[in-house]
Amino acid sequence: MTILVTGANGTVSSALIAALAADASVDVRALVRDPAKAPTGVDVAVGDLEQPHTLAEAFTGVDTVWLLTAMGPTAPHASSNAVWAARQAGVKHIVRLSAIGAAPDAPTRNGRLHALSDTELQASGIDWTVIRPAFFQQNLLGSVNGGTLYGATGEGRLSPIDVRDIAAFGARVLGKPSGHAGRVYTITGPESLSMRDAATRMGLDYQAVPGADVVAGMRAAGLPVWTAEVTGEYLTAYAANWGDLVTPDFAQVTGRPAGDIVRFGRDHGLVG
Repeated sequence: MTILVTGANGTVSSALIAALAADASVDVRALVRDPAKAPTGVDVAVGDLEQPHTLAEAFTGVDTVWLLTAMGPTAPHASSNAVWAARQAGVKHIVRLSAIGAAPDAPTRNGRLHALSDTELQASGIDWTVIRPAFFQQNLLGSVNGGTLYGATGEGRLSPIDVRDIAAFGARVLGKPSGHAGRVYTITGPESLSMRDAATRMGLDYQAVPGADVVAGMRAAGLPVWTAEVTGEYLTAYAANWGDLVTPDFAQVTGRPAGDIVRFGRDHGLVG
């Protein structure tokens, strides 16, 4: 079985490729825009989801697609191009990485755009699976400094999940996709907690930061206005407990619990 992995140089897809390497029954093909940045140890296809004319060769001979698009206002365009290329190439199954709470009434533009792409995939005629992960534990890596966790989600509770677990979940689904056809999975960490709670668990101090300051800092650092503003939308939503949920989906599919915040902190040298 040949699996095409899009977003191959990103955090999640890089971890997925590593997870898939242990499965001798699959051949992995990585889609990249720049061959000089291609991952090693896998077949490489050069193409750009924003440029549909570059995709035909990359999708030819592919059984299953891992569809991950970069966050941004053109994400539905990229996802649509991938679905069309998959239809033309006779791809059997698409596993799409969406976003937690993706829906027409989601409190973030990113969530609403993901809902559009999820709906298009579900109507494509191709077997599909949608995975909606919670807040990434890896987001904390840029929020710890000098033994203090700086958080902009107020006292809101959320259920962070490790990217390594997202990859493990994705690899399990991709290994036997037919068993997951037509499923929408929301995968979370094992508990819902505030960032203050997370700091305490890791032996760190906690400092609350206004979400507006985070947005201003991102803009001052030169990040796109859209990215900064959508980050602000997420921070506001999380502060209002929008992410306060824990689901059984991860354990039901993988047979084990997702890693908690202490494991993550220990593995990344954050535990005080």
